[in-house]
Amino acid sequence: MNIFASIAGLLGLAFLTGLTAYFGFASVTQAIASSGWGTVLVIVARAVELVGAGVGWWLLLTPIMRRPTVFIGLRFVREAINSIFPLAVVGGDLIGARLLTRFGVGNSLAIASVLIDLFVQALCLLIFVLVGLGVLLTLTDSHPLTAVTSVMLAIALPAIAGFFVALNFGAFQPVVRRLIEIGERRQWPAFGHIVDLGDRLQQIWRNRRGLSASVLVHLVFIFLGAMEVWIALAFMDHPVSLVEAAAIESLGQGSRAAAFALPGGLGVQDGTLIAASAVFGVPAEVALALALIKRVADLAIAVPGLLAWQALESRRLLSSRK
Repeated sequence: MNIFASIAGLLGLAFLTGLTAYFGFASVTQAIASSGWGTVLVIVARAVELVGAGVGWWLLLTPIMRRPTVFIGLRFVREAINSIFPLAVVGGDLIGARLLTRFGVGNSLAIASVLIDLFVQALCLLIFVLVGLGVLLTLTDSHPLTAVTSVMLAIALPAIAGFFVALNFGAFQPVVRRLIEIGERRQWPAFGHIVDLGDRLQQIWRNRRGLSASVLVHLVFIFLGAMEVWIALAFMDHPVSLVEAAAIESLGQGSRAAAFALPGGLGVQDGTLIAASAVFGVPAEVALALALIKRVADLAIAVPGLLAWQALESRRLLSSRK
């Protein structure tokens, strides 16, 4: 799996480089330069989205946890790891659950919160992609993107339904065994005692108020992700409406989720953004510049997130030696 993920990542990078060469390095660079402060604002928008995602995660454990700051910080760590490394290799979400146990959350409860947080995010992303597909269908019913998105949704719907059944009706013992194996292999003692994972999952499901609030917050901030597209294209003098920006962003995010084995959906998300932007009259080189600006935001978020992760790990090692 490590070899596959590494090869896939290199192929994605090669595809992205090929796209840039095809549309012209000069024209793409000029489009990026024309964004000016737009790139900074896209980074700010991304940070705001992650703050919202952290609050959504925290709401699952209210009123057990009073302050959301730990969840917000660890949400940046989760995003950083998943953006830079393929999920199959590292798994920022598993690391986020392990780090959460260092802040007074029980092992099983931390893992349960991450699993349900992933389900909520997948559900909200599905709604977002459905809205984007609806916008696309109002323009044309024959665009290739509609067929691709429909296939993606046909796969996602039963997958999300199966995820819900596994989490809510006890069909998660293989997941438990897998988590224990990962913990033993990586010498993570926090994953050695999660036999009551089912009870902790039910505890979160029964917290109707917190669960509903989490869904609402995640949904709002996923839709706010359209601001990245809207800001970048406006600063590059190719403005689109917020509805059109939401359609472009939703298809890009959907393709990124589908290409989970690649670091940040490298290459796949970028190609989808170009195709989706073309529907709304955005030139290919400008759309590619948009994709690259979003990659800059990935790195701007990932670097401090990875540094924070290493700082937490270093603190753990130092405390274990005392």
